Amino acid sequence: MEQNHESTAATMKDVAERAGVSTATVSRALTHPEKVSPSTRLKVEQAVIDTGYTAHGATRTARRSDSRLLLVIVPDICDPFFSEIIRGIEVTAAAEGYLVLLGDCAHQNQQEKSFLNLMITRQIDGMVLLGSDLPFDTQQDEPRTLPPMVMANEFAPELGLPTVHIDNLTAAFEAVAHLQQLGHRRIACIAGPDHMPLCHYRLQGYIQALRRSGIAVDPTLIVRGDFSVESGARALEQLMSLPQPPQAIFCHSDLLALGAMKQAKQRGLRIPQDLSLIGFDDIELSHYSDPPLTTIAQPRFAIGREAMLLLLEQLQGKNVNNGSRLLDFEIKLRGSTAAPASGSRPR
Repeated sequence: MEQNHESTAATMKDVAERAGVSTATVSRALTHPEKVSPSTRLKVEQAVIDTGYTAHGATRTARRSDSRLLLVIVPDICDPFFSEIIRGIEVTAAAEGYLVLLGDCAHQNQQEKSFLNLMITRQIDGMVLLGSDLPFDTQQDEPRTLPPMVMANEFAPELGLPTVHIDNLTAAFEAVAHLQQLGHRRIACIAGPDHMPLCHYRLQGYIQALRRSGIAVDPTLIVRGDFSVESGARALEQLMSLPQPPQAIFCHSDLLALGAMKQAKQRGLRIPQDLSLIGFDDIELSHYSDPPLTTIAQPRFAIGREAMLLLLEQLQGKNVNNGSRLLDFEIKLRGSTAAPASGSRPR
């Protein structure tokens, strides 16, 4: 029979019984996880979550109220897009006396994600998620084991969290519309990973802009990347090798666009005379490419700040409604887009 952990604090013995190991093994798994097998460590960590156990007899509420620690889950700490969002979070958090820890989803294996569960349930006051990939299973974890959470940049309505982001579909629509207004008809799309909701919205914006202009969607002009410079370069090669290559390309991120620009130049193409490129995000590097990159500017610092303010409201006991808080975007017109040159043909 399952214990009532709301009225009785779980003990290490409870964890041991749940995991089917000795209390000594539980102690080793919590204090020196490298000294137990991965399978045993996972069983102990799951038992801690299931029982609501907290070390040293401290209650979850007391530990969180004293820690003043916040966790930010970043899809990829190496992506420069996230730097300004994180700065917005940190500045806002520091003003209220909170310290921000960063968790990098891209460079964690499953065991490290499982260990992160322990840190969350025992020490973290709140979390900001910068992507839709979570380091825990929201279906298995009971609400009492999870701290208050807010999502920034992404939008995943199935998670039911307060969210701060831009309208990615409309922004993508306007980016493609800009290329169309310049006179481009054959417009390609270098898209981000299909499991990311924001990439779905950006792809829908691209498709809707084409259909609004009466242009049929050509699947060969849509290539997936992984938000890296390298994948942008590979996508460019694939697109320009088509029998009818594109005149312009809408990229789901600036890094993809910069990779495409680099590869286009290696092929002898002139930007924007032979090929127009538009990115997304307005990272610092987009100002310094040759030519500077036309892009969709996201208010990244404001996204971080507003997400942190929503989290602080929850930590102060206020009710915060789930759903979207939309911030404005802006098209930054620079040198990488222009009308197609008369008589020019991409090679």
